[in-house]
Parts: sequence; C-alpha cells; structure tokens
Amino acid sequence: MLESYIKEQLQTRPLLLMAHAVVGYPSLEENWRMLACMRDAGVALVELQLPFSEPIADGPVFVKANQSALRRGLHWDDYFEFMTKAAAEFRFPLVFMGYYNSVFCMGDTAFCARLSAAGGRGYIIADLPPEQAVGLDGHARTQGLAPIHLMTPTNSPARLAAIAGNAAGFIYCVARKGVTGTKTTLDQSIIGYIGRCRKATDLPLALGFGIRTPEDIRLLKGHAEIAIIGTACLETWVEKGESGYRKFLQSLCLAVD
Repeated sequence: MLESYIKEQLQTRPLLLMAHAVVGYPSLEENWRMLACMRDAGVALVELQLPFSEPIADGPVFVKANQSALRRGLHWDDYFEFMTKAAAEFRFPLVFMGYYNSVFCMGDTAFCARLSAAGGRGYIIADLPPEQAVGLDGHARTQGLAPIHLMTPTNSPARLAAIAGNAAGFIYCVARKGVTGTKTTLDQSIIGYIGRCRKATDLPLALGFGIRTPEDIRLLKGHAEIAIIGTACLETWVEKGESGYRKFLQSLCLAVD
C-alpha cells in the first residue's frame, strides 16, 4: 500500500520529496532521463501527468507542456506503456495525475484496471470533487489503488473531514488559491493550514503548488510529510538541461535530509 511505503520511508527521513513529469513533454525520451535523475537524487515518489487539453489547475508552464505533448500525438496507450516501463525500472511509487474527462472517457473500471496493470499506485484527479469520486474510488480500492484527494486553504473543518473520509495513500494539500507555478510564501498561515488538515486525517500530508526552493523544503520539516515539486523542476529542465536538472534535484533532496 502507498501509505505503508510512505510511513516506512519516513522512519529514516524527516520529509519526502515528490516530483512531477508531464508524460510526452518535452519527449518520452527526456521523461525517461528525468526519472533517472529523480532516482539518483533520492526522490521518494513521482506523479506522472496524463496530458489534457484543458488542465484547469495548472499554470502556464504546465499548460504549455500539456498542449505540446498532445500536439505531438501523445495517447493514453503511450502514457500507460511509459508507466509500465517506468514501474519495472524504478523503485519509487508512480502516481497518476490528470483530469476526470480523461478517466470518464476510459470508464472508471477500465481506468483503474489499466492503471493498476501499469504499476501505478494511486491517482490525483485535480478537478473531481470527492462526492463525485465515490464510484471511481470504490473501483480503485478493488485494484489496490490509493484515491488521493485534495484539500485547500478555503475548506472549512467540516469540508476537510469530508474530503479525508474516502482518501487513501496521502492527502494533497494545495498551498494556496490559484494554479500551479507561482511562488508560495511559506509563512504561519500555511503552517496553520497544514495544522487544520492534520486535525482532519491521519494520512500523511503532502504540500504542493508553488514549492520551489531548498529553503521551502527546509521550512516544511516537522509540518508536512511530503513536499511536492512540479513547475520548478520542469522550468529547470527547459532552461538548464539535464545537468542543471540533476543538480537542482540533488539540492532539494539534500534539503530534505
């Protein structure tokens, strides 16, 4: 189970790093090299994004990546083939990230079966409210998959408890209103928000949206279990290439330890 893996990793590390890749951008070959860099740096979990035409939770960097991958013809078959290959090669758990339109078109049962067969350990579906995820989450549990739900700073205590009710693996704590990419200031309001999430669930907490630097990572120690780095990693790959990307990941993982 994904939660068991996370808790095992936390026995030797105070905080885990989860990285992100948009499958098909810049290319599948470059995605593979990204994963190798993640492994070598010590990344603990990876979310693989299935490109979608309207990724409403994503900022400009990821929107461009999604659109580019789709223009190149990235198909569901390519995504699951890539995940299958990656799950066989790398030890860190792979989590699906995407939008419900894609899942709906596949069908809940078929999606869960295919994700499980490809070696995925769970899913993050950014635009699916928990009330509408009950059927999908039920299929997921029969396949051993973790439905990972999102909490936000605007959620009331009652809403946080409701979100936690059917979640598994970990909780994705969205650090702020808006889309991915913009720098988030980690201040006492964020720490207080994490504390509210903690009261609602016993699951590990992962903070994402705007985590960009080793200093951000250090500030999260003792508050969350997982730091999620997405846009900053992709920007580094595009601007500084593989060697810069590798060094950036290493600096993040050193901050974790």
